[in-house]
Amino acid sequence: MTTDDLILKTLHCTPLTEELRDAEIETLAKVIVLKRYKAGEVIIEPGRNPLGESLMILAEGEAEISATVDGEPMKLQLSKPGDVASIIGFVGGRDVVVNARVEVLKDGAVLLLERAKFETLLDSNPALVYYVMRGLVRYMHGVARRKNAETEEFSNYFYKMGGRY
Repeated sequence: MTTDDLILKTLHCTPLTEELRDAEIETLAKVIVLKRYKAGEVIIEPGRNPLGESLMILAEGEAEISATVDGEPMKLQLSKPGDVASIIGFVGGRDVVVNARVEVLKDGAVLLLERAKFETLLDSNPALVYYVMRGLVRYMHGVARRKNAETEEFSNYFYKMGGRY
């Protein structure tokens, strides 16, 4: 599969583009870069984020995000094409401190959408930018809901609540 084909295939399966038409996805693909990584590589770690303000979209392979949120360790798996990472750096800019680590678990590739390149589409394709940002919010809401449900399930198990344990 060519690089362009992989980019388009991944964009078609990410929730970020579910409201976009094919022509808009092709426009978005023009500002995206594909980068390949080997298992064991650390893409981002506290104090070192070579991606800067780029959004990561998993194309192939697997990666794991490890972070500490409010003093609690948290892990998030990127396991299917279209999964997204590095959201805070993308929307927050250089002033946001990222205390996460992204490690590649299985050889693969990610799409990188640099915020500055994405913002060049604001004048020519404002609807595209709007719909991608809506997709990003929905994606984050889904992650938060899943993590909340996992926490509640663990709490029910730990404290033997809910009558199922």
